[in-house]
Amino acid sequence: MAKVADIDVVLVDTEDRLEKEALQKAIDNLPIQQRQRLFAVVATGGTTNAGIVDDLEGIAQVSKKENLWFHVDAAYGGGALVADSVRHLFNGIEEADSITIDPHKWMFSPYDCGAVIYKHPELAKQAHSQDGSYLDIFKDEGAHGFNPTDYQIQLTRRVRGLPLWFSLATHGTDRYKEAVERGIELAQIAGELIEGKPHVELVRVPSLSCVLYRRIDWEPEDYTHWTYQNHKNGFALVTPTKWKNGDSFETVSRFCFINPDTTEKDIEMILDSMV
Repeated sequence: MAKVADIDVVLVDTEDRLEKEALQKAIDNLPIQQRQRLFAVVATGGTTNAGIVDDLEGIAQVSKKENLWFHVDAAYGGGALVADSVRHLFNGIEEADSITIDPHKWMFSPYDCGAVIYKHPELAKQAHSQDGSYLDIFKDEGAHGFNPTDYQIQLTRRVRGLPLWFSLATHGTDRYKEAVERGIELAQIAGELIEGKPHVELVRVPSLSCVLYRRIDWEPEDYTHWTYQNHKNGFALVTPTKWKNGDSFETVSRFCFINPDTTEKDIEMILDSMV
């Protein structure tokens, strides 16, 4: 999206969670011209790869001090906001100027269902609304003062959020909470199972519903062969990913538990297939 908007990105190098101190140091070290052009900070509320939640409270404080727009990418992890067990990890997200959340990731919606939540929607309207005589009718009483096309890049798109609304209306928010909590619980179960097996080990402590682990002594091609073979057999689809290990990137395996019907036996069978 930075490329779409023709924006330069300054990465804050961190091994894991982005903390307040690292962000402030990165800002302080910017050349004066870059610092003058700095206008926004993007933190992560649950990385898709590992479920890491940044120091949202501290980042919000820095953003306010530096007069920067504070955006939280919670595309995957935002679904965990319904879970009481991990809600504290997201302290500070209420200070965000905008939040991205993809219901298709952890709210059981069709693939392209996504949303941006603004603290002050009128600012988004100023940025995204389009003018044209053929659009004037939608600015009158027919739109009742609100038109979704004014708040995002696309002028026309289908109603992607309707399946989410139907699902919420049918099942209720409590069922969503139960399903998300089960995904978090499964990640903890998987972590305990991995620690009890000699041929695998955790890469990091499970976070949200993500678990990164390695098969000891495997090379990247071993993970690839294992994934393809399991998929071909209709057994399971557990794909490898990359994790930064020192100065290089290591191929590891990854669980991301979304389906609440997944069982401990399923996890055990998958881990045993790596023997």
